[in-house]
Order: sequence, then C-alpha cells, then structure tokens
Amino acid sequence: MSDFKRTVASYLRAGYPALYALTHEEQRAADLLREAAGDLGLRFTTWTVTRGWDHAPDERDPIAAVEAVVTRTPEGSMCVLKDYHPFMQDPQAVRTIRDVIPVCKATGRHIVFLSPKLELPTELEKDVVVMELPLPDREGLGRILDYVAESASISVPSEARERILDAVSGLTAQEAESALALALVRHKGWGEEAIRTLHEEKAQVLRKTGVLEYYPARETLEDIGGLDLLKEWLRRRQRAFSSEAREFGIDPPRGVLLLGIQGTGKSLTAKATARTWGLPLLRLDIGRVFGSLVGQSEENLRTALRVAEAMAPAVLWIDEVEKGAAGVHASGILDSGVTARVVGTLLTWMQERDPGRPVFIAATANSVAALPPELMRKGRLDEIFFVDLPDEAERAEILAIHLRKRRRDPDRFDLLEVVRATEGFSGAEIEQVVVDGLYAAFDAGRELETGDLLHAAEETVPLSRTKGEEIARLRDWARSHARPASSRASGFEGRRIRL
Repeated sequence: MSDFKRTVASYLRAGYPALYALTHEEQRAADLLREAAGDLGLRFTTWTVTRGWDHAPDERDPIAAVEAVVTRTPEGSMCVLKDYHPFMQDPQAVRTIRDVIPVCKATGRHIVFLSPKLELPTELEKDVVVMELPLPDREGLGRILDYVAESASISVPSEARERILDAVSGLTAQEAESALALALVRHKGWGEEAIRTLHEEKAQVLRKTGVLEYYPARETLEDIGGLDLLKEWLRRRQRAFSSEAREFGIDPPRGVLLLGIQGTGKSLTAKATARTWGLPLLRLDIGRVFGSLVGQSEENLRTALRVAEAMAPAVLWIDEVEKGAAGVHASGILDSGVTARVVGTLLTWMQERDPGRPVFIAATANSVAALPPELMRKGRLDEIFFVDLPDEAERAEILAIHLRKRRRDPDRFDLLEVVRATEGFSGAEIEQVVVDGLYAAFDAGRELETGDLLHAAEETVPLSRTKGEEIARLRDWARSHARPASSRASGFEGRRIRL
C-alpha cells in the first residue's frame, strides 16, 4: 500500500469528513482514492464542472454539486470534486461547504477536493485536511519502466536500469511513462542516446516550473584552478551517498556555502561537484519563486523543493543566494512579509529535510551583508568556504587550464610573466585575458603569443581595483567565520602546479 493511500485510509477510518488532495497527477490520485474507498466499503463517485457527478451528470453547478453530496449521495460515500479550487473564491460556495461538512461527519460521507493547486480559504482551514500525493518513488518508476519496456518488447539491460531510473526520477508517473516511451520510439533501445533523451525531457519538464532548472553538468573538479582545500573536502564526500557509507554510519553531506569574490569559481564548483559525484544538478532561482498572488511564492518554493527531494540524491545549486534573501529583515514593511516567509520556508526545509532523500545544497554568495545569520548555522549546511582571489600558483594553473581548453600548449608561453601581470585578477578575468589574446592573434593572422596575453592583461581593470574596500571587508569577516578554499603559497615553489 502506498503511503498516500495509507494516509487517506487512516483519515477515513478516523471519520474526517473533508480532505484536500494536492497533486498534478489527477488520475493516479483518483485511482488511489478509489482503492482506499473500496477497502473501507465506501461508495466512490467523482464530479467535474463539465460532466457533473457520476451518479448525477446533470448537477454541474459548483454550489449545487456540494449540496448534492448530502442530498443525492447515499451515506457511506467518498465524493471527489476535481479542480474545485477556482470556486473556493466564491463566498457562497465556501459557506455551502461549511454547511455540508457537519452533515458528512454525522452520516459517514467524505468529501475530497482533488486539485493541482491549493486554494483553501481561511474559513475552511480548520475543517479540511490537506494531503500531497508524492511523486513516484524508485520502486514505482521501476514498475513504469518495466511496463513501457514490456509494451515495446524491449528488455532493460541490468547495467542500464539504475541510470534510466536516475534519469526519470523527479517526474510524475505520466511524465516518466511518456519520456520512456519517447526514448524507445527514437532510439529502439536503452543506449546512451536514449538516456540523453530522458535527461532532455526532464530538463523540459523542470523548465515549466519556472523555478527549477536541470543542468547537464559537464565540468569536473579538474577544470577548476586552485581551491585545493575545497576540492579535497568534496572528494572525501564523493562516496557519502552510497549504501556502504550508510552502513559505515555516515550521513549524506548537507551542503556548503561558497562565499567570495565574483568570478573566483564558486558557480563552477557547484557544477563540477554534481559531475564529480555523478548526481543530477538542479538550479534554484530564488528570484523566480516570487509570485503576485497571496501564498503563491511559498507554494512555488515548496513545489521546487518537493521535486528536488524526488530526484534525490541530487545537488541543488542556489546561485547568489544573498540576492534572494535581500530585504528579509524589512520584509514586513516592504512586501507584507513575503520574502521573510519564503526564506523561512527554505531555512526550515534545510534544517528538517529527510536524510533518506539527500539533497546536497551548493549555495554561492558574493556578499555576506544580506545573508540571514540563520542560513550559516551548523545543521543547515556542513561548511562555509571563503573563495579568495587566486595567488600566483593558482593563476598559473588557471591559465594552463584555459589554454589547454582552447587547444594551446601552456609550455609554449611565459606563464610566469603573465601570472605577474595578472596580480589581483579573478579566475573569470584570467579566462577573459586568454579569450582577448586569442581575438588579437586571430585578427593579426598569426598564432597566439605571450605578448597577446600580456597586452590583454594590461587593458583589463580587475574587480579587485574597483571594489577593493568591499573585498577587504569580506576577507576580514571570512578570517573568523569561514574556512579557506585554498591553501596559500608564496609562489610557484610553494605548491606543485599542474602545467
């Protein structure tokens, strides 16, 4: 028995007269409700505004439909009203529901509102129990996979099964079935192309939420220059999501806050973490969470977090988290408390989330001033790392990485001279030096030279010059509140550099 069905059955046995089932999977929820009603010997009937009641198709008026629950339905019935949420704004409909609920309780009737959207007026908050139908778990997705494969007479290789289930985790039953069928129609099997199609379909589904984005991470930790202490910390936790780790007594890591100067590789690290650990990468855009309707912002965030948990284990990347939390202290004055409630919802989830559905948070921030202190408390995140500007050794490594990425041999260039010319540059600014140098060489009709890189560096005004005071304040705070992401070296001799 599914958890949802078990929960419904317990409420019915306890005599609860009114339930609200929140889900986009109407058919799956209706089937489970019908099964729960059948197990308890209850008559099951449904209503829609287009077809009326099963037993009274002429009753299409929303208010009359609620009255019919006690006037035209026998005792001992479960009456399911689909998509009733738009009518919850009508005071007469709300009053009718309140009148009907006591009669339902006295006569063994149960009224269930089945909807993809929660619209519960204040008058009904104490009378109606809200339940959410969870997305299919791995076992449920496995049954869907077997059904699709059997329908197409194509077996599922044992070595591909886990990767296929990973690719459809976080989808509804219908979405998973459709994606699996599409992959088979296109590719006639379960090879790499089919799995790529599944990932593309999931990215499309998540894009519809407007809040979560699915990123096919391509970067690895080897693509990041410097940050040796942070990379070592991440490598040690690479196997922490495995069953062996659980048996060893290790809980999955909760997350990190990467705080530092712009362009120093924080977002790149979040992407590389997912690729290195072999986990899906989800990007949460807090700015998109906020909606115009009352309660919409909080519901958008809860929906995004439910999807993230359904895809667990996963990496949840929250980029520039300080922008989403900006104004939280004055939220009651500026926006009727919406920002405070959204941030509070996120913080509560970070603290109380189910360790059995591990979601690793990779949050990045460029400033500490707007961050709520509660976000940085132990228990919500494992560690805070400060990502500073790269030193000489790290700049050499970054230069080598970007030259190789553009098919150039770093040994052909005087990296020491370029490193000294890029004092105070961030990793992003060093990459731009390489890009600008390539443009200059291409325009001159010759191969890239050290002089091109030096000229590009001379023309660049790094952020460390324009925001020197802000960076100094951030460094002062980090000395006593965060761990360094890099071990500092005085030069090339201080650390082995991969060139």
